[in-house]
Amino acid sequence: MIFQRALRRELFSAASAVFTTLFTITVTFMLIRILRDAAGGKIASSDVLILIGFYSLDYFPILLILTGFISVLLVVTRAYQDSEMVVWFASGLSLTRWIRPILSVAIPLTLVVATLSILVSPWANEQMQEVRNRYEKREDIAKVAPGKFQESRGGGRVSFVEEVSGDLSKVQNIFTSMINDGRSSVIVAKEGRVEIDEHGDRFLVMSQGRRYDGLPTEGDFQMMQFEKYAVLLSTQSSVEANNKSAKALPSKTLIEEPSPVRDGELLWRVSLPFMGLLLMLLAIPLGYVNPRVGRSANMIVALILVAVNLNILNMLQLSVVQGRMSFWQASWPMHFVVAILITLFFMWRLKVNSSCHPMSVWGRIKCQIYRKTKQQCVDHDQLVGN
Repeated sequence: MIFQRALRRELFSAASAVFTTLFTITVTFMLIRILRDAAGGKIASSDVLILIGFYSLDYFPILLILTGFISVLLVVTRAYQDSEMVVWFASGLSLTRWIRPILSVAIPLTLVVATLSILVSPWANEQMQEVRNRYEKREDIAKVAPGKFQESRGGGRVSFVEEVSGDLSKVQNIFTSMINDGRSSVIVAKEGRVEIDEHGDRFLVMSQGRRYDGLPTEGDFQMMQFEKYAVLLSTQSSVEANNKSAKALPSKTLIEEPSPVRDGELLWRVSLPFMGLLLMLLAIPLGYVNPRVGRSANMIVALILVAVNLNILNMLQLSVVQGRMSFWQASWPMHFVVAILITLFFMWRLKVNSSCHPMSVWGRIKCQIYRKTKQQCVDHDQLVGN
């Protein structure tokens, strides 16, 4: 019990330091990216802090997985480096005795990761999508300064508005000049607003206006009057829309209304808790280090394993999205391989660290083999002497 309490205390201390470091680095990179989007006009500057909070909730499962894995690895490595493991093995205790106290910390952490991955992250993605959609609906209007000509991003449209409503939802007295297939069009309307249809396409909907196509001096000049007229501003591909909606959908919806894209998203959410639990168990035998050698190489190998794990999970998710594998076919191979690696690493470390001690399983086996071999040699010498 003293050992377990000391181990938990050391794990929590290491985890707090590791999580603080990882969270600071993650928030820094997120802040740089979000500020770049805000400077490029993709999001509103007032939504920067809100998006950082939602992005943090979305990245929490990965951060907690890395925190648990690195914390266990640091604690086990320190025990080897301070020669505590030498005393541990000399006392007849096995490396498997570390599994139970590690699981007492790993299981609650896995439940937190599962809650974040299955419930919190979809909600955070939904909120992020709503914030971005809200800005997309008023993007063109919010950028227009009343009384000034404004050119669109592609340069194919020039707009002028006389007045913008207080909530930035509508503009009054619109003038728009466009070039379509080398032919100029001029639209004059009393008011307008930006709308997004069910496919994610954005339209500028104008009402009570006129449209002039061509030049008055040409024979194909046309003039029309309309009550409502929509101009396409931007489109969104169906694949991109499905990916965004899948990340923002609740897990219950993914289960009840399956599709390749939704199955791939469900695979990601379900796999993260299992991956975190297995990685924390893998860190126990992987934490071995020679006390006379630094532990940087050990940490590099561990981080490479985490990166390989995440990349394999991404490839499995892509295979499910593309329809090459089903959800059930992709849900178990990676975890099964990691479980085999854990077993092999434990067997290897137990074999290396075992000694001839009555409390050690491998030690008892070695002692029995040694005694049996010695007895056979004695019997052989007696037979030759006779």
